[in-house]
Amino acid sequence: MLKNNLLYILLFVFVFQACEEKKEMSSINEVNWKKRTITKPLKDSIVEGATYLSVYSQVYSLTEHTTYNLTAIVSMRNVNIKDTIYIDRAEYFDTKGSSIRTYFNKTIYIAPMETVEIVIDEKDKEGGTGANFLFTWKTKPNVHEPLFEGVMLSTYGQQGLSFTTNGKRVY
Repeated sequence: MLKNNLLYILLFVFVFQACEEKKEMSSINEVNWKKRTITKPLKDSIVEGATYLSVYSQVYSLTEHTTYNLTAIVSMRNVNIKDTIYIDRAEYFDTKGSSIRTYFNKTIYIAPMETVEIVIDEKDKEGGTGANFLFTWKTKPNVHEPLFEGVMLSTYGQQGLSFTTNGKRVY
């Protein structure tokens, strides 16, 4: 009898641990950023800039004391047909302006007409209602600058919420 009870308790513990939700930090595996990293220095004649993008990992619901979690998809887009662009840094900030994480801090490339994404999971609430990104980037002269967009969404049952934001060049 005692052995059976102990067996049931152990079985319950193993099942509970197996079902326990693991918190996964957002986005593309770091290995993928390393695959995009460039090692050669860029030519001297380049244009540098920075773009601010607002994203929302939460929005208010009913009152200022109730929030609703969202998935945020950050798109970094190269709108050039023939030219590669370069992103030096992607840093994520919370509502209070504190840095949460830097997704990469080494120059990566985005091929012509390619889109690279960062996904912030719905469970990741660190950014809050006023989260944002700052991207620094480089292009060749006379090339279109990168396009940064955010898509925030959530679905629950038959209900859904989605909206977009656009980046703003800050220098």
